[in-house]
Amino acid sequence: MSLPSTGREWHLAARPRGWPTPADFALRKGPVAPPGPGQVAVRNLHLSVDPYMRGRMNDAKSYAEPYALGRPMTGGAVGVVVESAAEGLAPGDHVLHDQGWREWATLDAARATRVSADLAPLPAYLGVLGMPGLTAYSGLLEVGRLREGDTVFVSGAAGAVGGQAGQIARLKGAARVIGSAGSAEKVRLLTEEYGFDAAFNYKDGPVAEQLAAAAPEGIDLYFDNVGGEHLEAAIGAFNVHGRAVICGMIAQYNATEPPPAPRNLPLIVGKRLRIEGLLVLDHYGLQPRFVEEVSAWIRSGELRYRETTVKGVENALDAFLGMLRGENTGKMIISLEE
Repeated sequence: MSLPSTGREWHLAARPRGWPTPADFALRKGPVAPPGPGQVAVRNLHLSVDPYMRGRMNDAKSYAEPYALGRPMTGGAVGVVVESAAEGLAPGDHVLHDQGWREWATLDAARATRVSADLAPLPAYLGVLGMPGLTAYSGLLEVGRLREGDTVFVSGAAGAVGGQAGQIARLKGAARVIGSAGSAEKVRLLTEEYGFDAAFNYKDGPVAEQLAAAAPEGIDLYFDNVGGEHLEAAIGAFNVHGRAVICGMIAQYNATEPPPAPRNLPLIVGKRLRIEGLLVLDHYGLQPRFVEEVSAWIRSGELRYRETTVKGVENALDAFLGMLRGENTGKMIISLEE
């Protein structure tokens, strides 16, 4: 395959206020540059859309630079090297990199990691063996300091991070694992396939009441992907010296007004709670151990995962917006394979 002169790529056209709309984005053709010294040209095969990307659309200081208006957005991608001017990578090699949201990418080889389709299907490197998986692994074991016998609550548990967090908790000796999700079908997935001890649909009633019923003796560790009402419920359900891992707050990413909850923050004092934010960027040193352990669980069937696949770069925006609405089960992937 030869390098084309142009390829399609998604640009941020305007900064969303509240929920993003299609008018905030533009699918345009951009030049595809041949690789310079130390670079590779890659045809992307699979793209990732993730909740953190919503924050990068705001012009606000954060742990990641905001997306620039009128420029291609970035994100996780797996592709195949088509041309190489770098040692160590050759045409035909598959690589993981951060130049997603586009069909083609030319980048420094130092920013690409070779991956093997023999170890796992290529989309898995964007999910169960990629950034979401490492987020779940490091959040539970490093930030949350999971202990055998803990009762663990995971919100947004049918997503890419939450589903893996709950299963790792079970595999590492948690006494009870509870999850919340947004549909009866997802609740069944958690209990019947992922091995959660209990799960509930947060749309069926107050989260605090449903959590209290699922964990009558309280919880020790909370893995938060949602925020708001879920965090308030967890604070109320915590045992003394409970730990909260704050991974995400998807319920608030598109809010234009401050959230009404949590309203019970004084309980943090009496229960001596520890609440800590999680950024996977701080834990990439765990990557070799993570891949070895999780890939073994996948091969043995002890850890299950799901992917929701949308085909075509032209549908990447619909996939992103659907992910924000919770329409995915497991990792949301855009496939560009022909």
